[in-house]
Amino acid sequence: MKKILLTGASGFLGTRIIKFLGNLEESQLSLVSRKENFSTDIRHFCIGDIDNSTDFSSALAGKDVVIHTAARVHKMRENPSEAMTKFRIVNVEGTLNLARQALNAGVKRFIFISSIKVNGDQTIGSRAFSEHDVPNPLDPYALSKYEAEQGLLEIANFSKMEIVIIRPPLVYGPGVKGNFATMIKVVKFGLPLPLGLVNNVRSFVALDNLI
Repeated sequence: MKKILLTGASGFLGTRIIKFLGNLEESQLSLVSRKENFSTDIRHFCIGDIDNSTDFSSALAGKDVVIHTAARVHKMRENPSEAMTKFRIVNVEGTLNLARQALNAGVKRFIFISSIKVNGDQTIGSRAFSEHDVPNPLDPYALSKYEAEQGLLEIANFSKMEIVIIRPPLVYGPGVKGNFATMIKVVKFGLPLPLGLVNNVRSFVALDNLI
């Protein structure tokens, strides 16, 4: 039986992972949360904010796999330089701190949820992004994800812990927020969308397919 630790348990992705893995007999799931009163029957560890000094040792003990979905996401109307500092604290320093502790705890696989924005904001013509493309992160969030990826690959180079990096495009499903949720509300109102002449395509992935 694989023992799995999930971070970001209360998030859009994490809550769905709980429903999926919680029903598998061949896995035993534990959770990391920032709050004590996390409402679930699954064992969870309250660790507070994630940064370069967070202690994950008790949560990592005996685990085979870490699924790291916790992250600082887009915050609108932030000063770019201040935003970069905040993104690095959680998404870079926090991630690499967790990965190093996971390595020391004997974790065999570390799964990191990154973002397609590491590749850039758009492609040319009908060509899709590829994992072989030269990264082109253009905003603080994307840059922080890219820097975390690079740090994880360095850890992989000198250890036997398998590093898995996933760069999903926009994820949709129950509980989605942001612009996608806004679009759904507009559609429900029956308002016409001025998109008929827009020559643009966008990649999406269903939440359950990503899981």
